[in-house]
Parts: sequence; structure tokens; C-alpha cells
Amino acid sequence: MAHFTPPYARIAAELRRRIAEGELAPGDRVPSTRQIAREWNVALATATKVLATLRQDGLVEARPRVGTVVAPRRQRPIPVGTRTGTPAAIETQTAAGTGADRELTRERIVRVAIGIADAEGLAALSMRGVAARLGAATMAAYRYVNSKDELVLLMADTVLGELQLPPDTPAHPPATPDAPYTPDTPAKAPADWRTRLELGARSLWQLHRAHPWLAQIGPLTRPLLLPNLLAYSEWMLSALDGHGLPPATVLNLNVLLYSHIQGLAIQWERETAAESSTGLTEDAWMAQQEETLASLTASGAYPTFTRLVGSLGTDGYDLHLDELFEIGLASVLDSLERLIGRRP
Repeated sequence: MAHFTPPYARIAAELRRRIAEGELAPGDRVPSTRQIAREWNVALATATKVLATLRQDGLVEARPRVGTVVAPRRQRPIPVGTRTGTPAAIETQTAAGTGADRELTRERIVRVAIGIADAEGLAALSMRGVAARLGAATMAAYRYVNSKDELVLLMADTVLGELQLPPDTPAHPPATPDAPYTPDTPAKAPADWRTRLELGARSLWQLHRAHPWLAQIGPLTRPLLLPNLLAYSEWMLSALDGHGLPPATVLNLNVLLYSHIQGLAIQWERETAAESSTGLTEDAWMAQQEETLASLTASGAYPTFTRLVGSLGTDGYDLHLDELFEIGLASVLDSLERLIGRRP
């Protein structure tokens, strides 16, 4: 009886061949799910499984605003299709590599996991995938990290540690979206509460932009007691404290500012995931909606929306998350200023 190979496996094998023979070089875009579906006449679900298989093998990676590309050669484990022998032997082959690759540490595991999550989101993260990037057996990674959940917490605390906010000494100019606080910035904290909150909020916003998955680590109702997250909250709470506000109000305002950042940051990861799965950039996707938009505005059912969109002219409307962040931050701080001004 002939052995049946699923369609996704046959397509993945062909793309592996193209990568191995150099037809697709590191950094080249691989066919999107829609392109795979068209070229091989398969369903989108099958095409999605093809890319997922290649990602698991470490042959491709998703890059924000670019799409799915061939991974650098140094990151690739032995592809599944080329491994031979028993499962134990396959694990041994996967672990083969340079001596440096075999020297696992918790820090290396966390850093590689952060790189995967930055490019592909938390959904693409697995202990197996991290171990493969390091050229190690999956079980070897479990000697340093007990589970994926623990790994995500370690990743979150590590990147939050990048928020090196200045100590409490007078007068430091606020950061801007294009120039956030960095460890090289002169270490002087702002003296007034509003400038301090602006600096803290913009620094956290930039951190979420660099690591979009950070917004997905847990709900607000179940706060994570991570040392570096508490250090950030301590810095923000010290700016909110001392203005005569009730303790519960101070805590609520800190959560409100955090949730404003987290809520917008979630959209960065969703856009990255959508672009990776469809192969369409944001502009390309919007271009595909033009016919639907024209039909809706012509229906007469949405007069306010139609008038506003029409008044934009040929420039149209571009949704910029940075602008939404600034509008929301200013609104919250203006309201807080009025609230503090009413206190005795």
C-alpha cells in the first residue's frame, strides 16, 4: 500500500528544497498563505499549516511589517524532513551543533524566546521551538525552565527590566515617542507629577512597541507580581501620590494609564499576526476593502460616517497608534490635572 503524504507536507517539502538549494535565500519572503493556496490549489487552512510547519523547523520566521521570510542559516535546526532514526536519535541530531550552542543557560533560553515572540507573537512560541533555535534537545531546555508559562513570565520580567527610569532627582525633560528614555539618557527624574507620568507612560509605550506580545501576558484583573513591573508601578505611583487623592483612586489611575498603553499595544501584535497569516500589508488589506467601503457609503445608511470620510478628500484616513496613544495620554492627564486642582 502506497504511503500517503498530506498536501501540506508535500508543499512544505518543496519549499524546504527551494530554501536548501538557495532559490529562497535568508531574508527572502516566502509565499504567503494566499499565494500557496493559489499555486498549489489548496485551502487557506492547508497553506497556513505549511508555514506553521516551516516555522517549527526554524526555516522561516515572521517579521513585523515584512511578512514571513527565510530565517538566517545560523538559526536553523535540522529540518524534520531530513532527520532520520528513532525519536531519541532525532533529538540527538537536533541538539548537534557547536559547543557554544550546546551550553544552555536560562538567560539564553529567555533571550531566544523573546526574539521568537517579537517576530511571530506568543502563539508561535514553544519550548520545542526555543530549543531548536539553540540547537538543543527539547528536554534539555526543561532543565532550566519548567514550562512555557514560566518562560513567558521570565521573558516579561526581562524586557520590563529594560525600563531603567531615572532616580528621584530634579528636572528631566519628558521623553517623546521618537526619543524615549534610554539608559544613556541623563539620570534625572522630572520634578512635577505630570512630566513624570508622561515620561513613564511614553517609556512603557516604546517598550510595548518593541515587544508587542508583552500586552498579552495577563489580564488587568490578575496582576502579575513581577519585580520589574512592580518597580515601574512604584515609579508611577510616587508621581500620583501626595496630591490628596484617596489611595484607591491613586491605584485606579495607575491601572488606567497602564491599560491605555496595553490596549493599544495589543493592536501591534494583532497587525503582525494578520500580516503574517495573510501576506498582506496594512495598506494592501485596506486597498482590498475599497469596493466594500464604497458600497457602504453609497447606501445612505451611515450619513455621519460618509460625510466625515468624504471630507478627508484624496488623502483619506490613516489610523496611527502613536497618535491615539498621545491623544489618550493627554486626555487622562488633563482630567487628572482638573481632579488634583479641585483638592483642598
